[in-house]
Amino acid sequence: MKYVLITGGTSGIGFEIAKNFARDCYGIVIVSSNSNRLKEAKKKLADEFKTPILTYQQDMGKIGAATQIYNRIKEDNLNISILVNNAGIGLIGPTDKIDLQRDESMMILNVINLVELCKLYISDMYIRGKGKILNVSSIGAFQPGPYTSTYFASKAFVLSYSRAIRYEAKKKGVQVCVLCPGATRTNFFVQ
Repeated sequence: MKYVLITGGTSGIGFEIAKNFARDCYGIVIVSSNSNRLKEAKKKLADEFKTPILTYQQDMGKIGAATQIYNRIKEDNLNISILVNNAGIGLIGPTDKIDLQRDESMMILNVINLVELCKLYISDMYIRGKGKILNVSSIGAFQPGPYTSTYFASKAFVLSYSRAIRYEAKKKGVQVCVLCPGATRTNFFVQ
């Protein structure tokens, strides 16, 4: 069974990606910090598709979360064929007014744990000589974002990082892509 790991896969773009992979008979592994949303997403997917749906509760806005979830999935003997780094948050307001702790958590989620998951899984994929990574960035990656400064900067990082590792990975049988959606009707700004 091929498995796809989707962070932030309980709603919005991540949930739609999960539905598409389930339709193609992939086993679905969803990571989210919200246990109720995990249960709801699992039920919706299981009602519609006949494929394994596994959920892991993990707050990806904390240092070390990527390694923790990677180790838990390894302990469950799941080989991840596709990694989708979709989890992310955005904060709006003047940079001096956005709470420092919330800004830091956003950077950990949008940048640090995304990089760590890529590094952990790309190593496994190199050994197998195949695999795919999709990092979700934003149209905001292409310009500065006054009143969304850290968010736009984090998404510019995701775009640049993804393009760089794509170049490195292409000769090793691993595909790396980046998705840069525009404004989308999701729960993204519901905190």
